[in-house]
Amino acid sequence: MAAQSIPYAGTRRKLVLAFDVGTTYSGISYSILDPGQVPEIKSVNRFPGHEQIRGESKIPTIIYYDSLGKVRAIGAEAIKEGISETALDEGWTKAEWFKLHIRPKRGSDHITSSIPPLPSGMTVVQVLADFLKYFHHCAEAYIKGAHPNGEDLWRSVILDIEYVISHPNGWEGYQQSQIRSAIVLAGLIPDTEDGNSRVTFVTEGEASLHFAIDFGFPAKSMKAGEGVIIVDAGGGTIDISAYRKKEGKVNKFEEITISQCHFFGSVFVTVHARVFLDEYIKFGGTRDNDPSCNIRYGQLKLPGAEIAKFFDPSVKSVVSSVLSLIKQGETPIKYIVLVGGFSASEWLVSKVDEALKPYGLSVVRPDSHV
Repeated sequence: MAAQSIPYAGTRRKLVLAFDVGTTYSGISYSILDPGQVPEIKSVNRFPGHEQIRGESKIPTIIYYDSLGKVRAIGAEAIKEGISETALDEGWTKAEWFKLHIRPKRGSDHITSSIPPLPSGMTVVQVLADFLKYFHHCAEAYIKGAHPNGEDLWRSVILDIEYVISHPNGWEGYQQSQIRSAIVLAGLIPDTEDGNSRVTFVTEGEASLHFAIDFGFPAKSMKAGEGVIIVDAGGGTIDISAYRKKEGKVNKFEEITISQCHFFGSVFVTVHARVFLDEYIKFGGTRDNDPSCNIRYGQLKLPGAEIAKFFDPSVKSVVSSVLSLIKQGETPIKYIVLVGGFSASEWLVSKVDEALKPYGLSVVRPDSHV
């Protein structure tokens, strides 16, 4: 793969929409391709429910449904003040982490009980289709409002939009088929050969490499033959990929080993904490006290060492996976690049850096890592 900006060689304008539907947060990028012009990648950073928050390019991957299966709140609207109370009063059902319902089952049985169920009577394809349809409306509204003559621009590209969908490493035939079915159900493309040709899937490892190069990873300092490992630490998964820089003046990389996907994302830190607290706490009010358990006036104080245990499985997953990838090949690895929402955790980054430094590895986190 080449990380290089070259002019668009097509003969007519085209719009490319990239949807990153994450376990906990999701975002949209897009590029308007004009013949002879170098494409510019932009982010949608204005969503319903976030109108007053400029520059916010990620929204929660949450949908509330009523008893009839109608969407009542979605994305940023689903976390507005008072929504949870309204949902309880009206009997709405919350769909979250739904992306994980199409995961490969092999090697992920241990997380099944932690994944919230889908709304009654609904499939993961239906829920994902609702979210994709919403995303498409958000992209349309943003582009129409953010560009001069936005209405005309949208009309000129609407019948031939190309979609790029990212997914975790190792998601292949079945997972892509499910996602494609959701795209068709959402009305983004017709279920025809031409319609399906407008959808491209990209692994989060490959997408993260391009992202890292664009946002501060020092690829130009690498010599041909040197390698880099990309760690995309997200909400649900930690995706790990290894690449080698190829000969030539432009930044070209090739994958050097089979990429990995581990279900140790940030949501499972919360899961570990919840399990601990459910087993630990049997108190119900602010007057409860138990000095032996560090509980005073109903509040529990946990030492840092105890909190660190919630992160341990994720840290160990990253470190062991990186070292195993290094042992698999002969390519000298120069950098370990951390991207994704979970990489915003200073604790995660510091512990990974601490564990890998003795092996002569440099851990890098680009400026815009999420």
